[in-house]
Amino acid sequence: MTSKLFIGIAVVLVVAGGLVTVKVMQIRTMIATPPPAQVETVATATAHEETWPDTLPAVGSVSAAQGVTVAPEIAGTVTEIAFESGTTVKQGDLLVRLDTSSEEAQLRAAEAEADLAKINVDRERTLLADKTVSQSEVDQADATWKQSAANADNIRATIKKKTIRAPFDGRLGIRLVNLGEQLDAGKGIVSLQSLSPIFVDFSLPQQEFAKLQAGLKVMAVADSYPTNQFEGEIAAINPDLDINTRSVRVRARFDNPNELLHAGMFVRVTVLLPQENPVLVIPATAILSNPYGDSVYRVVPEADGKTNLVAEQVFIRAGRARGDFVSVQTGLKAGDRVASSGVFKLRNHIGVRENNELTPEASQTPTPPNS
Repeated sequence: MTSKLFIGIAVVLVVAGGLVTVKVMQIRTMIATPPPAQVETVATATAHEETWPDTLPAVGSVSAAQGVTVAPEIAGTVTEIAFESGTTVKQGDLLVRLDTSSEEAQLRAAEAEADLAKINVDRERTLLADKTVSQSEVDQADATWKQSAANADNIRATIKKKTIRAPFDGRLGIRLVNLGEQLDAGKGIVSLQSLSPIFVDFSLPQQEFAKLQAGLKVMAVADSYPTNQFEGEIAAINPDLDINTRSVRVRARFDNPNELLHAGMFVRVTVLLPQENPVLVIPATAILSNPYGDSVYRVVPEADGKTNLVAEQVFIRAGRARGDFVSVQTGLKAGDRVASSGVFKLRNHIGVRENNELTPEASQTPTPPNS
């Protein structure tokens, strides 16, 4: 019985030792065999030269060529509202009429008084010809007539001020008054804005002052219409600079035929200068921005001359942007291939594989379908 026990223990030990030996050999083989090289799939683009016009970027604010909040000069009660909110009106169109019943009664009395004064002055002049009255009496009658006529004119002016009309062509805003409402002098009735043409005001640093001149083309983009580029031109340049910011204020004029730009809008402005210069450009998606600088991954063959490709991180100095492209001032040369998508999963000297089948083509005037 004891011998059988020893034999069983020996068999177990032999089997266990064999398993340990096999496992140790497997681990040694794994350690000795290097892991397969990691390869990431990326899209690539080639740095190339283009000719871009010199530009001056800025941010601006849209302002109406003419814009007011229509308000009465004198107080009164609203008896008629002749417009609808949001409609377009012409200069002179009736907007609101205030109660003028009291003034109209006063006007009839003043006109009757003026008529009587006119009759009296005519009579006095006839009597003066017969030397029945003196010249001073004629002068007094004439002054009375003119004063009565002036009183009537003053009442007519009051009635006219209570008949509120559009001061210029434009589009109305939201109505702020109601029938029967008692309006105080200066209380807003409705906003009136002239939207075609329209102005965009922006500022540029004093270093650019010498480059500016009236007539230069200006392009503007508003967040409300990201796919639209509005074209205008510089209409006026302030002769003096802001003493605090040392910047010059510029006003550009836009025709705005469809009235898409509205007063108060924020827009991004680009002033196009006459001269053009060659620039080296790459897609903006190729650039990694970090606090310590911008970089790209240049796609190059392995150092040992193999056909495999690796990513090599290169620090660059980025310049102006135009559409999907960014100019590169230093760090690359024409013909260099860079990773244009999937750059966030790359690291220096990692293996890469090119695949440009699904990559959308970069454009200077992109029009995303979902915008």
